[in-house]
Amino acid sequence: MTIRVGIAGYGNLGRGVESAINQNKDMELVGVFTRRNPEDVKLLNGNVSVHMMDDIHKFTDAIDVLILCGGSKNDLPEQGPALSALFNTVDSFDTHAKIPGYFEAVDASAKPNGKIAIISVGWDPGLFSINRLYGEAVLSEGATYTFWGKGLSQGHSDALRRIEGVKGAVQYTIPVPDAVDKVRSGSLPELTTREKHTRECYVVLADGIDGNKVKETIVTMPDYFTDYDTTVTFITEEELKQDHSAMPHGGFVIRSGKTGEDSAQVMEYSLKLDSNPEFTSSVLVAYARAAYRLHQNGETGAKTVFDIAPGLLSPKSAADLRKELL
Repeated sequence: MTIRVGIAGYGNLGRGVESAINQNKDMELVGVFTRRNPEDVKLLNGNVSVHMMDDIHKFTDAIDVLILCGGSKNDLPEQGPALSALFNTVDSFDTHAKIPGYFEAVDASAKPNGKIAIISVGWDPGLFSINRLYGEAVLSEGATYTFWGKGLSQGHSDALRRIEGVKGAVQYTIPVPDAVDKVRSGSLPELTTREKHTRECYVVLADGIDGNKVKETIVTMPDYFTDYDTTVTFITEEELKQDHSAMPHGGFVIRSGKTGEDSAQVMEYSLKLDSNPEFTSSVLVAYARAAYRLHQNGETGAKTVFDIAPGLLSPKSAADLRKELL
C-alpha cells in the first residue's frame, strides 16, 4: 500500500519533505499547497501538481497524510486545528511553552472528525524529547540538560523575519562551552537558561528602518530571545546570502544521575546536522507513516512523539525489526 502524502507550505521544510518522500518507497507525493501563485513554485518532481492553499479542502479523498510545513509563530496555530479537521496531519510546532495549548486545540479538531494529528515532530521537540524521557525514566535521580547548536534555528529565524522592517535574517544558537563541560563531568550543576546558551542574530533591515527599534523588539521577544544573552548584528543582503545560506544545526541531550550506592552515570544523545530543515523533514516523513498506520487502526485525536511506538516509524515489518535491529 502506497501512502499518499500532501505538503502544506513549500519553503525550506516543504522542499525537504519532498526530497525525503522520494527516499521512501512506500510513499507518494500527490500534491503541494501554497499561498503563493502555484505557477511560481517549482518542485523537484515536475509531475506533482501545485495548488492554492484555499483549494485544499477539495483533496480530502486524495491524501492519506498531510504534512504541515508552516512556521510555528503564525502559521501552525491557525493551520493545525483547521487542517486536522480535514486530514490526518503531522507538523513541527516548536514553541515549547505553547505545546500544551496547541495540543488541546488540535485534539479538539481532529478527534470528532476521526483524524490523527501528530504534533511537534522533529528533533527538538521530537527526538530530543524522547531522549529526555528515556533519561528521566532510567536515571530517576539526576538532572537532564539539553544543548542546541552551534546552529541555525529555523523557528527563531522565522520569528525574526516577521518583525516589521526586517528584510531578511538568521539566528544561531550557541552552547556555552563551560556549561557543557560541567554537565559532562557528572557534577550535576544548576544552570539557568541564560548560562547554557547565547543567541546570535544577523539581520537585514529594509530601507529607512530604525535599527535600535528592531534590536529592542528582538531582545525582548518572549519565548524566543528574552531569556538569553542575544547579540544583533545588522548586515547587507549580499552578506546574508554569501555567509548565512547554509542551515547547519545539532546539539545533545545529557542525563546525568546516580544509581546504586554512588555510581555516576551519564547518558548522551547527539546530532550533527548539515541541514536542519532536511533532517527535520525526514523526521516528519517517518511520523507520517506512523500517522497513516494509527488511522488505519482506528485511532483518532492529537498525538505527540511520546505516544508513538518506534516500530510504527519504520517501513520494515515487526518481524524484520526483531530480526535485524533488536
